[in-house]
Amino acid sequence: MVNAFFLIPLLLIGGSCWFLYARLAGATGLPRGWRVAVLAGLLALFGLVFTQFAAPAWLPPAVMRPFVWLGGVWLAVWGYLTLALLVVALGSLIVRIVNRGGDSRPARLRWNRRAVPVAVLAVLLLVGVGVTRSADPRITELRYASPAVTPGLDGLRIALVTDLHVGPLRGAEFTRLVVERVNAARPDLVILGGDLVDGDRERFEGVLEPLRELRAPLGAYAVTGNHEFYNSSTESWLQRWQQLGVTVLRNEHRILTNNGAHLVVAGVNDWSGQGAFAPDPEAALAGVPQDAFLLLAAHQPRQALRTQGKGVDLQLSGHTHGGQLWPGRQLVPLQQPMVEGLARVGDVPVFTSRGAGGWGTPVRIGADPQLPVITLTRG
Repeated sequence: MVNAFFLIPLLLIGGSCWFLYARLAGATGLPRGWRVAVLAGLLALFGLVFTQFAAPAWLPPAVMRPFVWLGGVWLAVWGYLTLALLVVALGSLIVRIVNRGGDSRPARLRWNRRAVPVAVLAVLLLVGVGVTRSADPRITELRYASPAVTPGLDGLRIALVTDLHVGPLRGAEFTRLVVERVNAARPDLVILGGDLVDGDRERFEGVLEPLRELRAPLGAYAVTGNHEFYNSSTESWLQRWQQLGVTVLRNEHRILTNNGAHLVVAGVNDWSGQGAFAPDPEAALAGVPQDAFLLLAAHQPRQALRTQGKGVDLQLSGHTHGGQLWPGRQLVPLQQPMVEGLARVGDVPVFTSRGAGGWGTPVRIGADPQLPVITLTRG
């Protein structure tokens, strides 16, 4: 029996490939030679999608990455092109209904020959813009006012870096870009909110090396995201983060002092962690001083549901990517209590970043990447 885990994606890809071929080549009446070229191109592009998950281990990341990148771009093109060609197919059906008294084939052929190129061009332009924006995470200056902010913390700047997703899709140069922009914003504290890397440490050892250059007077602190658990190198990666000068918070907290005022930085393992990596908010917040501002780093916004009534003054999260690709934004609420920005989850104020990178595809549409720098103010 064929495993459904493999059979369902294969059927989906096979059906989608047939649909795209039928609309691009068949409906437009392309000559045989062009039809073969279209089919071969589609098969090659769909094949590239799998390089992200099944690239040969002996292939160096620098050699593999362009193929993974192209396969990721195709994922976005595939989705939007399918939607666009469905609209074109609906138009073709309308033409057929209008001409049902006679032979509608010439009219449908004219329609498809005009509409299909327009659809393809529109999708390529849309995805092209998405590729450009996805590679350009920018500093987002924000202010968070709270009566819990004591005078010594008034004006404190916190940089939140989440969802880098470096590894197969992006390398150390992307991490370096992020570090340079964060340093230029001159934060007092840096929070790394998880999903920093995809893949095993042995293969992608150097992709996080630029984190060593992060500069913040109060230091850099990190928590795990769900993607840290998708490989066999979880513990090894966390040790690597420590070697790079990042303090990993594993269901624990640190008490920092700024201008005589106390700031508690607590961190919990991701919601999806198990065993030694299971989230334990009670342990993370045990013994926290009552007079200190309590900042909690938790990868997923919904983790605030487990810290109700515990005095968290602000939770910093990521994970959602702001939806990354339309209509992802409309789907995020099926799992999370918020998509992005600042909102209250019960009694916990949560700020959720759209993230710096992206997963699966180097494309963002309707959810530009961001590097939030949050200034605490008393109010």
